[in-house]
Amino acid sequence: MGSERFFHRLRWGLTLAWLLLLASLLWDPITPRLTAADATWSPLRWDPERCILVQGQCLGVDVADGYGLGAAIFWGLVVPSAIVILLIFGHDLWRRICPLSFLSQIPRALGKQRTVKRGNRLEVPRIKPDSWLGQNYLLVQLSWFFVGLCLRILLVNGDRLWLFLWIAATIVAAITVGYLYGGKSWCNYFCPMAPVQKIYGEPRALFTQPAHLSEAKITQSMCRTWDPDGQEKSACVACQSPCIDIDAERSYWDGLTKPYAPLLYYGYVGLVVGYFLYYYLYAGNWDYYMSGVWAVDPNPMAQWGSPGWYIGGWAIPVPKLVAVPLTLGVFTYGGYWLGCGLESWLQRRYPQLGLQTIRHRLFSLSTWLIFNFFFLFAGRSWLNLLPAWVGYLWETALLCGSLIWLIRTWGRDPERYNRESLSSRLRKQLKKMGLDLAATLGGKSLDQLGTDEVFVLAKVLPSFTQQKRLAAYKEVLREALEEGYVNSSTSLQLLANIREELDISADEHSSILTELGVEDPGLLDPNYVHSLENSVRLNGYRKALDRLLRLQQQEPLTQLRQRDPQQIKKLRQDYCITDQEEAEILAGLEGNQGLWQRAQHVLQQLEVLIQRFHALNQPRLSSQGLILSVLRTSVRHKKRIMVRGLLEMIEEAGQRGEETAYSIAHALSALAPGVLPEVLSSPTSRWQQRLPQEIIRILQQPEPNAPACSISLADGEIAAHLQALTGDSNPIIQAASLFILDYLEADLPAIQPRHPLVQQTLARIRQGSQHRLADFPGLEKLAYFSNHYFFTDVHTETLLELSELATIKTFRAGEIISDETDTCRELLLLISGHAQIQITTASGQETRDFVIGELLDELEVLSQTHLAGRIIATETPTRIIALPVDALDAILLHDRHFARKVLELETRRLKHFVGSGKTAIE
Repeated sequence: MGSERFFHRLRWGLTLAWLLLLASLLWDPITPRLTAADATWSPLRWDPERCILVQGQCLGVDVADGYGLGAAIFWGLVVPSAIVILLIFGHDLWRRICPLSFLSQIPRALGKQRTVKRGNRLEVPRIKPDSWLGQNYLLVQLSWFFVGLCLRILLVNGDRLWLFLWIAATIVAAITVGYLYGGKSWCNYFCPMAPVQKIYGEPRALFTQPAHLSEAKITQSMCRTWDPDGQEKSACVACQSPCIDIDAERSYWDGLTKPYAPLLYYGYVGLVVGYFLYYYLYAGNWDYYMSGVWAVDPNPMAQWGSPGWYIGGWAIPVPKLVAVPLTLGVFTYGGYWLGCGLESWLQRRYPQLGLQTIRHRLFSLSTWLIFNFFFLFAGRSWLNLLPAWVGYLWETALLCGSLIWLIRTWGRDPERYNRESLSSRLRKQLKKMGLDLAATLGGKSLDQLGTDEVFVLAKVLPSFTQQKRLAAYKEVLREALEEGYVNSSTSLQLLANIREELDISADEHSSILTELGVEDPGLLDPNYVHSLENSVRLNGYRKALDRLLRLQQQEPLTQLRQRDPQQIKKLRQDYCITDQEEAEILAGLEGNQGLWQRAQHVLQQLEVLIQRFHALNQPRLSSQGLILSVLRTSVRHKKRIMVRGLLEMIEEAGQRGEETAYSIAHALSALAPGVLPEVLSSPTSRWQQRLPQEIIRILQQPEPNAPACSISLADGEIAAHLQALTGDSNPIIQAASLFILDYLEADLPAIQPRHPLVQQTLARIRQGSQHRLADFPGLEKLAYFSNHYFFTDVHTETLLELSELATIKTFRAGEIISDETDTCRELLLLISGHAQIQITTASGQETRDFVIGELLDELEVLSQTHLAGRIIATETPTRIIALPVDALDAILLHDRHFARKVLELETRRLKHFVGSGKTAIE
C-alpha cells in the first residue's frame, strides 16, 4: 500500500488541511466571496430570491455578504469521503490517513505518555480487556455517535463556532486518551467513528489486501514506525485483541456473535435512516436538506423550543430539543428491533444455516443498503452544482462498487476464513522447505495457487514425504499457538481441516504438541496470554532489542544493561513488556543461559512424568493392569519425547559451549536412567553419532542419586496424578483416568467432557458402578484393543471407531460361537471365560484352547472365506469382542496406516505358515 514514510507525510498534509478547515470556521476571508449574492460569476453564489420552505414558511437566511464554506465542506465532502474510503479501500487506508488518529499519537511521538508502576518498572498503561470499558467500549462509542448526531442537528450543523468547539473538543479528547493509554486506544475504545469503521470496513473492503493471506509481517493499518535506517517496524503494544488494524476479517468473525453486534448493525441502519428522515419531518419537504441551507441556518439554539415536527402541513408542538433525540432513538430502536426479529425468523425458517451465517448475511445486506441510502443524501448540495450526468455517473459507480462488495462478502464464512489462514500458513512452510515445485506446478508459483490448490499440492507432491508433512504441520501448529488462533485444548478440533489434508492423525498431533511444549514451554502455558496482537508486540520488542545489540557491535546484553539501562528501559516501556516477558526474550538472546533455563523447565516436566509413571505402577492398582497399561503407554511416550527434546538441547548447547551441554546431560542421566537407553539406541535418531562420546558416556552411566521408584504412594498422590491425566486431549486417556479414580474412590475433577466416551464413563460412575471394567463396555473394548499386538500404534480415531463398531457377545458353556461351515464375518477377541477350537482333519478331530487375549480368524476375516474349524464356549460366561468384517473393511479403506500394519502382520504370518507347513488356523 505504500511505505510508512510516505503515509507519514500524507498524514501531515491531511492533518494540516483539516486544521486549516477547522480554523476557517472562525476566520474565513476567502469562501464568503464565492457565496456572496453579488458574486454572479460563482456557481456557489447564494440566490437571495430563493425560498426554502421550513414548516410552511420561507427560511430567512441573511447571507447577502456570503458565508463560509467550512461546515459545508466538512459535512458534504470530508465525511462522505471517509465512508467511500472505508467500503471501497478499507479501514487499513482510512486508519493510516485519519487526522484524528494521527493527532492522538502526539504524546507517544513526544515521549510524554502517562506511566504507571508495575513492580519495579514503569509502563504505559493499556485498557484491560476485562475492565468495564474493555467489555463495553462499543456501547460507549455508539452512545457518543448518537449524541453527536443529535447535536449536529440541534447545534453544530449551522453554527460554525459550535462546530469548531465540537471538533476541537474531540481533538483534545483524542490527545488526552493518547496520553493516558498506549497504542490506538482512542481509535479502538473511544472514537465515535469506530463503529462506522467496523460496519463499512469489515470483514474486508472492495480493494484491500486480506491480512490472513499476506506474508507481510506488518499488515493493514497496524501501528508502525521506522528505524533510523528506514526499515519499517511494528509499534504495536497489543492494546486490543483481536485488533481491526492487524486483521479486520478476524476481528469481524470474532465479534459476530457478541451481544452488542446486532445493536451496532441494525441500530446503525435505523439511526442513519432516522437522521436523514428527520430533516423532512422537521421542514415538511426535502428541499431543506438537499439545498444545504442547514449549514447556514441562523441561530440554531433559538429553534430548540419551536415545534420539532411538521407533518402533513401541521406543526406538532413537541420542542425540537426533545423531538430530535426522540426521533433518532425511536428509529435506532426500530432498526434494532426489526433486525433482531428478522434474524430470529430466519433462524426458525432456515435452522440449517446457523446463527453465524444468518447474521453475517443480514449484516452484509444492512451495510450495502445503508451505504447506498447514505449516498442518496450525502454531498447532495455539492452534486447539485455539477452537471446532471456527473451525479448519475457518481451514483452508478457507488452502486456498482457496493454491489460487487456485497457479492464478494455474501459467501464468506468463518470456516472459509480459517481454511484460507491455514492455507497461507502451509504455503509459507512449503516455501521454507525449498521443495522442487517447478515440474509439479507447471510454471506457476506458490503465490499464484488458490486455497484449495495449496492443499491439493500438499497431497500429491512426491517430494512432500510424511516426515516433511509432520515438520510442516509442526510449524503451522506452532504459529497458530503463538498467535492465539488455537490453544492446546482446541487445536485438535480447529486444525482438523489441515490435519486431514496432510494425513496427520490425532496421535501425531498430540506428539507434536508435546514436542512444542518441550521446545517452548510458554506455548502450552494456560496462564500465558497468546494472541496475534501479543505475538506482534513481542516480536517488535525482540527485533528492536536485537537491532540495539547489533548497533553496539554485539556487546553482551548484560554489559549493555549495566552500561546504559535507559535504552532497554525505554524499549520495554514502548512495547509494554512485563518482567516475565523480558526474562523470556532476554534468555533467548543470551544463548546458552536461555537454553539452560528451558532445559530446567523440561527437566521439571520430565520429573513429573516419571513420578506419574511410578504412581501408575503401584501394587495398590495391580488388579487394574489392563487399563493401567493404556495410561502407562501414554506417559511413556511423552517421556520419550521429552528426553529426545533434552538430547536436542544438549546437541545445540554443544555447538555453542560445552558447559551447558554437560549440565543438561548430568541432570538427564540422574533423572531418567530408565528411558534414556531406549531413546539413545533409536536407529533413526543416530544419537551415538550426533553427540560427543564423552556426553554419551555420561548419559549411559547412571548417576548415584538417581530417583528410586516408591511402591507405597498414598492414594491421594496417585489420585493427583490421575486427575492431571483427565486433562489429556486423548479421550481414551481421559476415560481410563476417570475409571481408576473411581476405583480409588477419589474425587473426580471438574471437567467438561466433549467426547461421548468420556461422557458415558462419567455417567456410569455417577450411577454407581462396582469398579468393574465390564460395567464400562466402551472403555473395556478400547482397553483390550489397545493392549493387543494387532492394534499396537493404531491411531486413536481408529481405535475409537473400532470400539463403536465392535460388540461384546456373551456365551454359555456348550454354545457354538462359530461353525466351520459359516462364512467368516467377524474378527473375534476372547476377553473372559474359555473356549475350544475343534478342527476336523483326515485323521480325526483335533482341539486346542482359545485363550484370553487371543485374536482369532484374522486371515479368514480379511479374505472373507469359510472358517477352518468350530469354536465352542466351554465356560459360563464366555465373553468375546466381535468386530464385523464390513466395519473392518471400511476402516482399512480410509486408514492407510492401519491397512499397512495389517498387511505387514499377515504377510509375516503367511510366511510362517508356508515355512512350517501348518494350516492357517494353527
